[in-house]
This record gives sequence, C-alpha cells and structure tokens, in this order.
Amino acid sequence: MRRAALVLAAPLLLAQAKPVLVPDVSQREIRIAYSFTGAELLLFGAILYPGGRLPDGEHPTDLVVVVKGPVQSITVREKEKLAGIWVNAQALRYRSAPSFYAIASSRPIDRIVDDRTRAIYELGLDSLQLSPASSAPSPVQDRFAAGLVDLRRRAGLYYEAPKAVEISEGVLYRARVAIPARVPVGRFTAETFLIRDGKVLAAAVREIDVQKEGFERFVARAADRAALLYGLSAVTLSVLLGWAAGRFAQRT
Repeated sequence: MRRAALVLAAPLLLAQAKPVLVPDVSQREIRIAYSFTGAELLLFGAILYPGGRLPDGEHPTDLVVVVKGPVQSITVREKEKLAGIWVNAQALRYRSAPSFYAIASSRPIDRIVDDRTRAIYELGLDSLQLSPASSAPSPVQDRFAAGLVDLRRRAGLYYEAPKAVEISEGVLYRARVAIPARVPVGRFTAETFLIRDGKVLAAAVREIDVQKEGFERFVARAADRAALLYGLSAVTLSVLLGWAAGRFAQRT
C-alpha cells in the first residue's frame, strides 16, 4: 500500500522538483605575467531537468552568467573647474565595490527579470550594491555610482553582454567573457542563473583564481608584505637611476 502511494506520488514529486545547473569554466586559474594582454573565459555547462523533460516552447528558460572580481574599498572624487583649473571637489567612498563585473545573458536582462529580482541578485550594472560609506542624499549617491560604473566600463572592468549566452537543444549552454589586461588579482566568482517566467529556478557558482607570477608576483608581494621597505627601495632606485642618467648625459 505504501509502495503504491509512493508510485502514484512520483509524478507530482518530479513536477515539483527544480532543475539543476552543472557549470564549468575553461580556466580555473589565470596567471598574469609581464606579457599578459588579457584572456577569454569560456563558461559552459548543462541544465538537468527533472525527469529529463524540457520546458515547453511557450515558457522558455534563460541563462545569465555573472563574473565578479573581489570587492574593494574605493573613493570616487568629482572634479570641478575653479579659476580655469580642474580640482578635486566632492568625494564619496564605497566599502565594497566589485573590482571586476561582467554579465552575459541569453536575452537583454530587462526582458528576463523585473527590477526587484535584478536588485536582489545584482543582475546588471544599474543593479550593483556598491555600499556607500556615507549617508549622502540619494541623488548624490546615484551620481557618484553612475560615475564609478562609467569609469570602470571605459577601463574594460565593467561590461554587459546581452545575447552572449548560447543555449543548444535547451540543455547545453556556453558564454565567453573577456578578461582585460588590467584585471585585478584575487578570487573571482562565475555565477550562473537559470531563469524562467522571471523567476530564478537554479544557481551555481565556480571560482577562478587570478594571480600574478614571475617578477610581477615578487613586486606585488613585496609591496603588500613590506610596504615601508618597498617604498624606500623604490625611491632609492629612482634616485640612482636619475643620477646615472644625469652622469651619462654629461659625458655625452
């Protein structure tokens, strides 16, 4: 009797079960050397639907991939012209702005989810939670946030790529995300969202390590672990190089 009840309930359980994402990335580690000119990450994977049943054509699923760099504290300064000279004016500090942010989606993100869902999952540059350190008025915060996003977008550190996620046979997917040469180091996350009818059905995360190697790694470690000694060495080296250049110029 109990077994018969379980058999009858199985279709209902399968209907209530949610799909599962199985993601992966082409590189788990990115090493930055002096010749590093950037990299391209391939994010791919599969969607496992309950019972192997694909959704009907009237309710297709969408995929969104978000790659984030480690958060950092940053101060944004606004410049104004005073007596014909551009000077720093108002400033606003953010406690946790992502050092890198890229979002790729199967369709434009505003056609996939509403503003509330975008804000919850930080889907899109205009939905980033930047955590300002001061209680500035909302118009001021919005102006500085737009300035920060614009600066990092022009540096290639923030960008959106609508229609960059390809879905094959409703099961396999892939997307390419460009990593610029000026990318910061640290632990990155690649998060994939499966969305249907404006709701997030599944999410999965993979981590990526971006580290320097060779002489660049030595310099970065020296600056981090012995900041005072590193600063004094840099100043001394600059003075010696300047003196040597002056002596060479005098002889020629």
